[in-house]
Amino acid sequence: MGRIWNLIWRGRGDTYRTIVVAILVAVGIRTFFFEPFNIPSGSMKPTLLVGDYLFVSKTSYGYSRHAFPWSFPPYDGRIFGSNPERGDVAVFKSPVDNSTDYIKRVIGLPGDRIQLQEGELYINGQLVPRRELGPGEPSFCGGNPNFATATLYEETLPGGVSHEIVKCRSSGPANNTRVFTVPPDHFFMMGDNRDNSNDSRGTLGSVPLDNFVGRADIIFMSFDDQSSLFSPGTWGELIRWGRLGQIID
Repeated sequence: MGRIWNLIWRGRGDTYRTIVVAILVAVGIRTFFFEPFNIPSGSMKPTLLVGDYLFVSKTSYGYSRHAFPWSFPPYDGRIFGSNPERGDVAVFKSPVDNSTDYIKRVIGLPGDRIQLQEGELYINGQLVPRRELGPGEPSFCGGNPNFATATLYEETLPGGVSHEIVKCRSSGPANNTRVFTVPPDHFFMMGDNRDNSNDSRGTLGSVPLDNFVGRADIIFMSFDDQSSLFSPGTWGELIRWGRLGQIID
């Protein structure tokens, strides 16, 4: 009987060791390589939708304290650091509280001058070209009756990165700004849903390099925010299969 119990406990020990190793591997991957992130708002439409789940690459920009869970351990600067590139979609900690996660696109690099006039983007005094693609979904404008119909554009940033944006209007403070000069080691961030985004034009301001968590690389899961597990009639549309595996650009 004693031998039998020893075998049982030894088997349990192997199971526990396997579980512990699996947990350590998962924590290590999340801490040093890829962190999952979900999209809670429509500020990056049409590129990212509410209900998208992404992998964020920690190795893209190196490691500051904000790249680690709970921003611990506390230290200044970055290890193996490299700068975000214009056009990257990146996750960062809000410079307002250094804790809230945001995801936006890198528009301005250190030293750039950024301005919007009548809804059009200027970088260093040059108009950023955009090409009209057609109407967007009404939900892109948040259903606000004061907004015009959503219009999709393809915008091409200096350096050649092209991406889609949505515009709802050309008036208002966010569409007619002062000239923002991006400080050293800071970056100017904007949402692709230009009229429904809290970004560097407003309270966030330019984002310090140390606040970057990583670059958003790929969508690994996407749930339709109009579907519900409690409504069986919507289950067929619960997963947006066409978005799985999409590279973010």
